[in-house]
Amino acid sequence: MATLQDTMAKQIPALRDDVKEFLKAHGEDVVGKVTLSQVYGGMRGVRGAVCDTSSVEPDKGLIIRGIPVKDLTDRLPEEIFWLLCTGSMPDEGSLHSLQMDLKKRAKVPDYVWKVLEAMPKDSHPMCMFDTAILCMERESVFRKRYDEGMKKDDYWVATLEDALNIIAVLPAIAAGVYRLRFEKGPRINSDPNLDWSADYVHMLGIPDPSGDFARLMRLYLVLHSDHESGNVSAFSSATVNSALSDLYYALSAGLNGLAGPLHGLANQECLAWVLETRKKFNGVPTNEQLEKYAWETLQSGKVVPGYGHAVLRITDPRFDAFLDFGKKYCAKDEAFQIVAKVFDVVPNVLKQVQKIKDPWPNVDAGSGALLYKYGLTEFSYYTVLFSVSRALGICSQAVIARAMGYPIVRPKSSTTDWLKKTLQSAPVPA
Repeated sequence: MATLQDTMAKQIPALRDDVKEFLKAHGEDVVGKVTLSQVYGGMRGVRGAVCDTSSVEPDKGLIIRGIPVKDLTDRLPEEIFWLLCTGSMPDEGSLHSLQMDLKKRAKVPDYVWKVLEAMPKDSHPMCMFDTAILCMERESVFRKRYDEGMKKDDYWVATLEDALNIIAVLPAIAAGVYRLRFEKGPRINSDPNLDWSADYVHMLGIPDPSGDFARLMRLYLVLHSDHESGNVSAFSSATVNSALSDLYYALSAGLNGLAGPLHGLANQECLAWVLETRKKFNGVPTNEQLEKYAWETLQSGKVVPGYGHAVLRITDPRFDAFLDFGKKYCAKDEAFQIVAKVFDVVPNVLKQVQKIKDPWPNVDAGSGALLYKYGLTEFSYYTVLFSVSRALGICSQAVIARAMGYPIVRPKSSTTDWLKKTLQSAPVPA
């Protein structure tokens, strides 16, 4: 049995040496080019960052440490965190060690609850969740050790301590926010006999007599755990982390980005469209009705939520996982039936729209309907669920960045005037 700390301590020296030699041999080699449209298009597709925890391939989807996410759907989130940090799955003893370590760290400071209780009753759940993380910054091991003169080679050790302390309390904080914000009654104490995701479900207090909701949450937390480092939440966190701000600052910054409508709110919009469809047709529509409705949606200038992806050109394997879950556990639910039927009908409609490059569903097309089915009906809370999961990836990326000694993120910006002068004076290709 090995601890996560010991496992990483054995790996990191060799990883540092490997990157050092790689840079020495190829430091001036070109890895890509940047076009003007990318400069003005939010740097879409520009290769300018390193992320060893995961990659997203257009024809494969999410791959975590070399393993397709479809092959990880029966794993626990704790196992995924170990995998993200080390590149391998923990054995039974190591998993148990990590779980016990997290339970020892799972006490939420009392002042966090006082801060949340002092917030306006109509505060957004994401604001409450992010505020709780940020106000715990006083607990940062990294900041304390940095102020004491910690060696640079040990930055990752203190960052890992922060990561474990944060991950340990996130389920209790997220569940506490849910019960406080939506007036569900007193907070529910953690059950030390449950794993990380099952305990989260327990503390939410949503009835789950069959255990199916706990199964769904375990799957949800695995599927949303990481997604490269270029998305808004991961990139924002990495940028803040690169300034040697501690992980409480960095994670909170990234999750503030996750709260944006163009990032973490997508599953809410997808579910809203599904429920509107059910209301319009007083139940599950026929294929013909759904096809006509999809065309009406597109012709009105709107999109079918949950379809298309910035990178993928296939059905998102995470959607496939949710679809398989729904077929197994809630095939009779009308909202899920609509999700499944949309998958059968809408891609064929979107293929006929010339400008649409990816007619296939992404993960958000199905997750909301499943959450709704099991009684989690408060749309504004869904991004908190996303945040609990994504923290696994953000925290592991932060630890690795500190271990490898990556520098502060500082890309060069250009004025529009400079770009015009530079490009307009360049020779036109023959």
